[in-house]
Amino acid sequence: MLFDVTRAQLADVCGEERLASLPAAAFPPLAADTEGALLLQTVGVPTGTLSLREPDTKSGLLPLVREVVAADGDAGEWPVFGWLLNAHLALDPGSGKVYAFDSDEETVVELHTDVSSLIHVALLFQRLLEEFTFSGEEADEDADFERLDGEVRQVRETTSAVDPLPFRDDETVWWVVGDEIAAGQRFTGDSPGGRSLYG
Repeated sequence: MLFDVTRAQLADVCGEERLASLPAAAFPPLAADTEGALLLQTVGVPTGTLSLREPDTKSGLLPLVREVVAADGDAGEWPVFGWLLNAHLALDPGSGKVYAFDSDEETVVELHTDVSSLIHVALLFQRLLEEFTFSGEEADEDADFERLDGEVRQVRETTSAVDPLPFRDDETVWWVVGDEIAAGQRFTGDSPGGRSLYG
């Protein structure tokens, strides 16, 4: 694991009720015992920015890449376990990497070196959305957004020092999520930031 991520860390930030995980039986045999699948089963992910895929109601399995997008070779057999913006997230059981498949643009990119990196970025952004506060003063609005932009930049820099994939350029889905957060989007109405922004 690149990052030390635990269920307790996630629960401290988001609360147990806002965490999602996948059942072991949802993964095909090839992926079921991999480190990435085990993290998605036991640690889970914070819901909100990132969504986990529901297993099929009949088979109980996650869809495979070839069932949701056009894919060649081994990639077609990887389980699709989540969504981020408009990208399907798939786990390569062999390397442990997380890939983002964009069906609109018909592209596929390496998004994370391992699942711990995915959970780490989701947790940092969720913490920012849960805890960031605006001053509430109109005169300080520019300074508030500058501070928020600095927090997003910090997430990118600390992550990239360990795993360069999530923020390798400004077109990755995580970079776009960071830009949205820096612009004051994605704050819920019950968060300190959301209450300041939406009244």
